[in-house]
Amino acid sequence: MENLKNKFIRLLKQTNYPFKRYLYEQINWNDRLIIIKGQRGVGKTTLILQYIKTEISDVTKVLYISLDDIYFSVNRLSDLVEKFVLEGGETIFVDEVHRYPDWSVELKNIYDFYPKLRVIATGSSAIGIEKGKADLSRRASLYHLHTLSFREFVFLNHQIDLGVFSINEIISSHEKISFEINDKIKPVELFNQFLKFGSYPFADKTDPLFYDKLKSVVNLVIDNDIPATEKITYETRLKIKKLLYLISAAVPFKPNITELSNKVGTSRDVLLRYLQLLSTAGIVNLLNQSGSPTSILQKPEKIYINNPTLMIALDENAEAETLRETFFMSQLSVKHKLTAPKTADFLVDDKYTFEVGGKNKGKKQLQGISESFIVSADIEYGKGNKIPLWMFGFLY
Repeated sequence: MENLKNKFIRLLKQTNYPFKRYLYEQINWNDRLIIIKGQRGVGKTTLILQYIKTEISDVTKVLYISLDDIYFSVNRLSDLVEKFVLEGGETIFVDEVHRYPDWSVELKNIYDFYPKLRVIATGSSAIGIEKGKADLSRRASLYHLHTLSFREFVFLNHQIDLGVFSINEIISSHEKISFEINDKIKPVELFNQFLKFGSYPFADKTDPLFYDKLKSVVNLVIDNDIPATEKITYETRLKIKKLLYLISAAVPFKPNITELSNKVGTSRDVLLRYLQLLSTAGIVNLLNQSGSPTSILQKPEKIYINNPTLMIALDENAEAETLRETFFMSQLSVKHKLTAPKTADFLVDDKYTFEVGGKNKGKKQLQGISESFIVSADIEYGKGNKIPLWMFGFLY
């Protein structure tokens, strides 16, 4: 265990990031068992190390470990915890929890047998705390860390905090808010930068290999993260990659499930299961028809790549219209329910109808629909029911 402690202290000394993700303030850090899910690269490890460095004065009472460490190939987590508690340990931070066999059972036992120990764990977006061998849903406080919002991107790169606005505030006061924000930044210019490389904290626009690294992240998710939570074969992984390739070349993708399953080489039900795996892992977003039942076997109305930066990594020729809708879907799905209405692009919370387009987008498709809005790219200010697209990047 001494070697693990030394690794932790070295890592902690290297942690010096003043920028904190939106979730930092939302977590009740005093809960006994906390699980933070999120796709690779969104900053889960940095988040917990920031908490340790900022909030914990006596680091001898805490331990950070990553379960992909070779130590755990021959040692059990429960044995380490037993020793840690006997030595006076109070809080253990467990990274990459999905990489450990029977992780849910071990966390349940640790929770039950060490009532004074606090456990904060992170894992892949693909993990489900209610579907493992141990049901953790009644014990754990579950949080999901999403990709960067446009607001966070501005804060991270320019140290300007412009505040969070609810969807109701944006709809009712977007003219006033847009004037205030335009006094401080050039939102359209920064928004176009965000689309290209702004969804991930590790992004570096000067790195010529950034998109290659992002594609490597996708491969790791399919080859390692999904198999860590689902029993899938090598052949299945290849089919999932083929499915992702077909989707990324045509998003926003209105799937013909029969045709798609034939191209991938599988059945309809299995293909829908693949789509669900990609969605759960944070690679795609599925948009269902308004009023349709929610089910794994329900055909989505549209399929989007999770965020615009990932979209460009998978398809360097992604069209502007595609990136706009992808941005809108990615930013609003963090806090809101999105479905596909019969007309327009999105129905939000079964209440607000939105049509996303360029600055010259008209209102024809929204005639006769109450609570409907045009969301326009490449405009600094809105008016009436026409709202700048970039403003929906301030929801979290």
